[in-house]
Amino acid sequence: MFLTISTTGLPGRPATDLGFLLHKHPDKAQAFSTSHGTAHVLYPEASEERCTAALLLEVDPVALVRRAKGGRGGRDRSPDTALAQYVNDRPYAASSLLAVALGNVFSSALRGRCDARPELAGAALPLRVEVAALPARGGAELVRRLFAPLGWAVTADPVPLDERFPEWGDSRYVRLVLEGEQRLSDALRHLYVLLPVLDDAKHYWVSPDEVDKLLRVGEGWLPDHPEQKLITSRYLAHRHALAREATERLELARLAAADDSEAEDLDNAVDEGTDTEERPVPLAVLRRAAITAALRGAGACRVLDLGCGQGQLVKELLDDPRVTEVVGVDVSARALGLAARRLRLDRMGERQAARVRLLQGSLAYTDERLRGYDAAVLSEVVEHVDPPRLPALEYAVFGDARPATVVVTTPNAEYNVRWESLPAGHLRHGDHRFEWTRAEFRAWAGDVAERHGYAVAFEPVGPDDPEVGAPTQMAVFTARPAEPAAGAGREAGDAAPDADPVGATPAVPDVHAARDVPDVPDSGDPQDPQDPQDPQETEDVKDTSVTQKEGQAA
Repeated sequence: MFLTISTTGLPGRPATDLGFLLHKHPDKAQAFSTSHGTAHVLYPEASEERCTAALLLEVDPVALVRRAKGGRGGRDRSPDTALAQYVNDRPYAASSLLAVALGNVFSSALRGRCDARPELAGAALPLRVEVAALPARGGAELVRRLFAPLGWAVTADPVPLDERFPEWGDSRYVRLVLEGEQRLSDALRHLYVLLPVLDDAKHYWVSPDEVDKLLRVGEGWLPDHPEQKLITSRYLAHRHALAREATERLELARLAAADDSEAEDLDNAVDEGTDTEERPVPLAVLRRAAITAALRGAGACRVLDLGCGQGQLVKELLDDPRVTEVVGVDVSARALGLAARRLRLDRMGERQAARVRLLQGSLAYTDERLRGYDAAVLSEVVEHVDPPRLPALEYAVFGDARPATVVVTTPNAEYNVRWESLPAGHLRHGDHRFEWTRAEFRAWAGDVAERHGYAVAFEPVGPDDPEVGAPTQMAVFTARPAEPAAGAGREAGDAAPDADPVGATPAVPDVHAARDVPDVPDSGDPQDPQDPQDPQETEDVKDTSVTQKEGQAA
């Protein structure tokens, strides 16, 4: 297998800087052992005007067969039955073998690291990548569909079966040339994923860890790729469960990336007419400060964060020594895994770890694990719930869990006119089912308080505009003293009063509630998703979206 990467020099930047990025000196030829043979790195040309690095992978066919067979007497562990044969194209055609060699030999370049010249890692270079023989199940057209959306000029020349017999037609191989202005790390990540995708066969067993690898290497380009589903399915060897998991996580990553710009525009915008040059305090920070102040005022020591997402509020509550226990609840196992990493639960001391728990569960159903707490927080959650499902959430929180204090925050729709970047008539995020005016929020909160025995007070969060109010509105519910139970003193055998009809549906047990939070393998430092109106907290979008699906299925 043979692959070359070439670049040309620019004023003040010689082409031989490629050696710094690849961590391989242009004056040396180096060899590296791999599980299937030897990888050689050499530079056919290296001058200030033009530099080419070549990766030559010599595959040992005997080692290939032994590994495919699992050693002497071993069972066949390979998903590609062709690897069990001595005569095949594996030593010559680019495949997952070459992708693995790229990852091993150029690991630092793949991660975008260049310790000697850090400024080079983030710079786009005029690159030319050539792969001599690339198997392409789908032909040259599929090759273009995969690489062109990534900014490459693609040349994919089909290789004839036999030049002496043109009537036989073309083989499934192409000679690939990619040209474009790209960061070297991006180019390597494109190749790492798409070479085995085009070959549509992997030389090793695809395990669930491959999903994390795919998302890590595909970060920044795969979520929005028009052929995302095909790439995901082929990369994961058509294992449908893994492909489905990857697709869901990629969609969340895409939404989170979109939220970054939306949240930055909204939460950090300076109102028209403001002459200050200081950067305003993000609304996310103001909202968490208002929530923690309300909890302190209520004297809450044991707190539920319902729809906790990635644990930003949980982390802040743990910094308050007066809070003895914090429980984060979210329907998304992925969000809880990210929260665990944010909180560094694996490194947390025993005393601190005893103060925090992360639970998976849906807010549409009652959950006995949530009963008996001092306070519960629903921060930017209710607006993601379809209105017909709100009564289920209300009963689960106010009727069944029934904490002494409930804090609810939600966007103020009237303030949307102050966001210059928000088109008229649009909600702050595409997943919002509604956004209430101040009157609508007060009517909803008052009705909930009346039906479930709470008093409610309202507070603005953020700059309080005299015409449209604050960007976020907050309600603090306080449970009234318990009254004697209805029907107390009835004679034995008297019929019990009718059950609350709202509680009938939520009483269905949540099939996810008892599931442990799975460990999420460390995949680097993924960028945190951003809340629609919160640049520092947002798993709300996927949390409540999944809740809708669960509720509809029920």
